[in-house]
Amino acid sequence: MTYKIFVTDKASGQLFEAAQWWAEHRSVEQAKRWFDGFVSAIDSLQDNPERCALARENDDLPVTIRELHYGLGTKPTHRAIFVVRPDRVVVYSIRHLAQRDVTIDDFY
Repeated sequence: MTYKIFVTDKASGQLFEAAQWWAEHRSVEQAKRWFDGFVSAIDSLQDNPERCALARENDDLPVTIRELHYGLGTKPTHRAIFVVRPDRVVVYSIRHLAQRDVTIDDFY
């Protein structure tokens, strides 16, 4: 089954903010590679999104949430927090691995 991918406005803004940080603190070219690669990784969730692990906050929330880790090179730096629905994957948040855990408020 192929799932549709839906990225919330909040998650999309977080992705752009993180790419902007990369551009300002690393390089514009690296930021573009990071952004394009992360978007491709998110798009890959259309096939078998359950391959991704449950998010560390999963036990604290009333919905099953998963996370996709991404980074340049071999070390992930960020994660996409998402929920698998019957026909789509909804990405609710893009976070640096060191950021605080998501709460129910991050889903609204």
